[in-house]
Amino acid sequence: MRDLLIEKMYEITKKPYQKFFKKGIAWNVTPKELINYKEDSLGFHLGCFLLKYNFEMQPKLEDHDVIHVLTNTGVSVVDEIAMQYFLLGNGKKSAYLFMVIFIGTVFYPTQIKHFIHTYNRGKKAHQFHDLDFYKMLTIPVKTIQSTFNIK
Repeated sequence: MRDLLIEKMYEITKKPYQKFFKKGIAWNVTPKELINYKEDSLGFHLGCFLLKYNFEMQPKLEDHDVIHVLTNTGVSVVDEIAMQYFLLGNGKKSAYLFMVIFIGTVFYPTQIKHFIHTYNRGKKAHQFHDLDFYKMLTIPVKTIQSTFNIK
């Protein structure tokens, strides 16, 4: 029931978040186009991630899926909350991030050790949350992960 409530909250807030808070332009690329990149590239791995979970690129929210790929984070509700903790540790600050962390912590207090561990992983990584990932689609994932100490 908690998962369903949080997923519903995401669906309600996604469109206003995209419209009012996300800057820049949509990538306008499909998962099938991404899997044509070299097999070790960020683009290829992003395409595989999207196809594996049957996801479409969300305009202006593409970075979110890239973070999943780079941090090897799953897509469950708890994984999504943990990824926001990772991003907080990595230096990201936004109203949306704080909302997810607050609600996630309240709804999943038994996961707090996992969340703190993930926060510390983000803190140990070099700041990367604000990079222009669109320009990095041809770079090997392992290169990005090692360069930014993403474990």
